[in-house]
Amino acid sequence: MTETSRKPDDGVFSDLILLTPGPLTTSLATKRAMLHDWGSRGQEMAAMTSRVREKLLNCVGAGQNYECVPIQGSGTYAIEAAIGCLVPRNGKLLIMINGAYGRRMASICDILGVDHTVDESPEEEAIKVEALHTRLQRDRAITDVAVVHCETTTGVLNPLAEICELVVARGKRLLIDAMSSFGALEINSAKIPFDALVAASGKCLEGVPGIAFVILRKDWLEKAGGSARSLSLDLYDQWRYMSQTGQWRFTPPTQVVAALDQALGELESEGGVVARGARYKRNCDVLISGMRALGFQTLLAENVQAPIIVTFSPPNQAKWRFEAFYNGLRRRNYEIYPGKLSKIESFRVGCIGNLGQAEIQGFLAAARETLDDMGFEAAAGTG
Repeated sequence: MTETSRKPDDGVFSDLILLTPGPLTTSLATKRAMLHDWGSRGQEMAAMTSRVREKLLNCVGAGQNYECVPIQGSGTYAIEAAIGCLVPRNGKLLIMINGAYGRRMASICDILGVDHTVDESPEEEAIKVEALHTRLQRDRAITDVAVVHCETTTGVLNPLAEICELVVARGKRLLIDAMSSFGALEINSAKIPFDALVAASGKCLEGVPGIAFVILRKDWLEKAGGSARSLSLDLYDQWRYMSQTGQWRFTPPTQVVAALDQALGELESEGGVVARGARYKRNCDVLISGMRALGFQTLLAENVQAPIIVTFSPPNQAKWRFEAFYNGLRRRNYEIYPGKLSKIESFRVGCIGNLGQAEIQGFLAAARETLDDMGFEAAAGTG
């Protein structure tokens, strides 16, 4: 999928192949989209912003009942904006946690003074709908529920449809962190009638970092006027200003908007969310099979593994050093992520980005060579 990188010795910076959860490898056309300077108040930027918002709504089949509000910054900015604007000051948020990004939402609540409670599951397990049911029964003060769809800490996929069904049945509102799933795993608003969903440009959409967005029910948004706990992260004011002027309230990341516009066009050309998810699934299958052949073990059971990022535990050998493995891969033009687990040593390898099976096979060859350099027997993790 990717264009050939220049060699490091030709005097031009060589792009690494990023096997990470974002930022990630982007297409050459997406990179080139950032080469133009755009005026932030010009008609071209207004038209581009409008087009991006419409395409993002189309990704979830959202109709006139939903709005898309982009926010400058990383995904966490939009998560904070959503929590700070949408949870009523007399409301209470239940956060279902099975990883670092659920815990981050709890930290946001602590800082903003949002009343909340948490239910925490082991990081290697999907959230249990039964636990959610119990919490909603016991605590009638809960008005809103937040859940991470694909928890990037491990790559675990949570049962979103079942969670949404229960939340709707109990008359609560659902806020989804879809940061690592949006654009690759289908979330159809007709089948999963969420109230708010948060994602960002630099993950499965294959844009570059710098824009996050909230897709949410218009009636919930309309009630949020004056409720924001931040000036710059006020979703209601951002939406109102964009609706009236077509412009961003504050300086937009113009080149990032252009890159996202291009990347969304490429998503459509690929065949949409389902087709992209299928490519990532093929990448994931090749990755897991190849890494197991090298002696690595996956953390998650197959039925909860999302085709987004995979957590591996290293071979049980005294020679293992993550830093040596990481640096050896970088010398061979590949970058991976360290683990985020506190209990066991691990690292993570992403399946997403402008990549296909050829790049995954190239990574596996680089991993084998690196293990050879580290002195592993037959580069297969044996012994």
